[in-house]
Amino acid sequence: MVTQWQMSRSTVAAVNIGAGQPQPNELDWRRIKRSLQRRARYRYVSPVVERESGGYRIVSPCCSRNIDPGGGPIDIARLEFDNKRNTWRLYSKNHATLQWEPRSQGRLHELLALLNEDPQRVFWQ
Repeated sequence: MVTQWQMSRSTVAAVNIGAGQPQPNELDWRRIKRSLQRRARYRYVSPVVERESGGYRIVSPCCSRNIDPGGGPIDIARLEFDNKRNTWRLYSKNHATLQWEPRSQGRLHELLALLNEDPQRVFWQ
């Protein structure tokens, strides 16, 4: 039987990747990408999760042509981790003012559920 004291350094390093680590990190990046596969809107496009300082930006082709008549990539959402409060923040993009607007804060899985459902079309326009 292997005890926690016998774990190799590489195993310990692998366990520590993700939660509690500085953002962006590989584990949360993959969680976000995987979660977006369950979104309710614009399922026929492939959004991209880009790593940014302190979080992630989600970009997707504009299928509705409401924002970009040419259907080019647009900002969908920004996820940012607040180290001081140990919580996530979710922002939507106001495309008229080109500003990020705060929408919610909480645990990552809660914000991803909100982003994926988007009943008011705040994110997936």
